[in-house]
Amino acid sequence: MQQTSNQYVQWFRQTSPYINSHRNKTIVVMLPGDCIEQDNFPNIINDLALLNGLGVKLVVVHGARTQIERALQSSKAQSQIYDGVRVTPRENLVDVMKAMGEARFAIEAAFSSGLPESPMYGAKIKVRSGNFVTAMPRGVIDGVDFQLTGKVRSVDSQAIKVLLDEHSLTLVSPLGYSLTGEAFNLSFADVAIHIATAIGADKLIAYNDDGPIIDNTDKQFRELTLLQCERFLLEQHHHNQSNTYFALRACYKACDGGVARAHVVSAQEDGALLKELYTRDGSGTMVYRDSYETIRRARIEDVVGILNLIEPLEQKGILVKRSRERLETEIGLFTVMEKDNLIVGCAALYPIDNAQAGELACVAIQKDYQGGGRAAKLLTHVERQASKLKMKKLYALTTQTAHWFIEQGFTETDADNLPGKRQLLYNLQRLSKVLVKELKN
Repeated sequence: MQQTSNQYVQWFRQTSPYINSHRNKTIVVMLPGDCIEQDNFPNIINDLALLNGLGVKLVVVHGARTQIERALQSSKAQSQIYDGVRVTPRENLVDVMKAMGEARFAIEAAFSSGLPESPMYGAKIKVRSGNFVTAMPRGVIDGVDFQLTGKVRSVDSQAIKVLLDEHSLTLVSPLGYSLTGEAFNLSFADVAIHIATAIGADKLIAYNDDGPIIDNTDKQFRELTLLQCERFLLEQHHHNQSNTYFALRACYKACDGGVARAHVVSAQEDGALLKELYTRDGSGTMVYRDSYETIRRARIEDVVGILNLIEPLEQKGILVKRSRERLETEIGLFTVMEKDNLIVGCAALYPIDNAQAGELACVAIQKDYQGGGRAAKLLTHVERQASKLKMKKLYALTTQTAHWFIEQGFTETDADNLPGKRQLLYNLQRLSKVLVKELKN
């Protein structure tokens, strides 16, 4: 008995640093609808309640796939799935909303339980929901009209932060509303990713009932950098084919959007979340950005940092001048290098219409960080993006740095060889050298 008590004390002491490090941190949790009907669901709720009690700010985004399929079958409604996404005809929306309500109410009820002798006794968790997500139609893709299946347009991050500051657990359903008052069926992963990036969450947790993240040799991956995760997901033939890696893709997208850490944890293993967050070895798979220096997609809040970076080069005539308005419009085309929350490098990839090609532009590294190979790292990242977009050639126009591009595998060509639409925009006054690189897809 004494030995057991000593082990408990030792364990508690080892856990305390993790308790301190997670206090007041914001975590977005992806909870699939399948979990609600599993035997481990009460344990998941208990673990989330414990995190809430330890001072973690929680946003729980739930799915409802199982509940929707059951509701549609009950109504004898046809359900079309295209490219992994459910098509939602208007006549099916009532069943979809009922199913989401069923899932949400089950979660709210679980968080409200507080019987004596139960782990939830005395928790008194405040669960709050709301219309935090503005949606828009997914539209027609490959000839398939997704009708009332939508995608996230924006997130009311301020409203969510107010609830979190009040120590309320925020519960969000995969439903969004358009500016015209229509309701749209959304991917709960898409909702979770957008919320995590919008509120600046410290972590995203993705519960996964698809098994551990392993390759076809049964090797389990505990940690993956953003780059390793991207490569892992692209190399499908190296994977255990029974695993869809849906949760891992969500973690990758969250980290690519700016979330520092994202974790895949088992929905069937008791205490998987607590082991992942409060023990040294964890239990799932963590995807992470190097917070010291990382390359990621640019966000609207990066505009000022990019302007500060490129303005000196614009004044010297090295870069074409860009207004703040133009940069805000084109921010989705930019990639940035960030070090300790400072933008130290940037590059943009402009697709060239009808040419299977793109233009690399606005490559800049802050003066204090030049000479360390950072521009080449940015180029590699942009080339990877171009390959994903099926581009076969990458063009660059420069007045002063042609030699650097040649060192990176570009060759000089004539302006007449630019794709038609880009050729019309060629500035004869700048007389930029035109360079091109063949990409391997």
